[in-house]
Amino acid sequence: MEKRVLVLNLDHSPVAVVTVQKALVLTFMDKVSCLSFYESLVVRTVSREFRYPAVIRLNQYKNIPYKGVLLNRTNLFRRDSNECQYCGSKKQLTIDHIIPRSKGGKTNWTNLITACHRCNVIKGDKTPDQAGMLLKTEPFRPTLGFFLAEYAERHAEEWMPFLELRTV
Repeated sequence: MEKRVLVLNLDHSPVAVVTVQKALVLTFMDKVSCLSFYESLVVRTVSREFRYPAVIRLNQYKNIPYKGVLLNRTNLFRRDSNECQYCGSKKQLTIDHIIPRSKGGKTNWTNLITACHRCNVIKGDKTPDQAGMLLKTEPFRPTLGFFLAEYAERHAEEWMPFLELRTV
């Protein structure tokens, strides 16, 4: 039972990811409804078999304050697909402030990117415009759905219809 289950609030916003065991318990307690199942995976008991839930929805709305995705090195690299946002290299990656801190640049999602060591040194204490460098993609603040969709693409295609791929 190594699969994970996506938990949606009553309004279909992602709330959490739980184990199959936890999802089955919530189902038996009538706290959730199953919206999607994993293909051909079942849990067997002596007298019954149950399909693996892939996506479940809470039966009552839970007010869960959204704190956003944590800004850290791992999440920043994941957002930028582990590649330099100037040249596309995947080697010797560092974090670069688009507007340098010395020039008032903030440490936030829209001012940080992944850059290889070489490009970071070339850019130095300048903005990309001043250094004559172009960004491959515009930095953005990712949502929980963005990272869940990344996981779903590799491990749980059944989640995809339930995840919005918008960025905030």
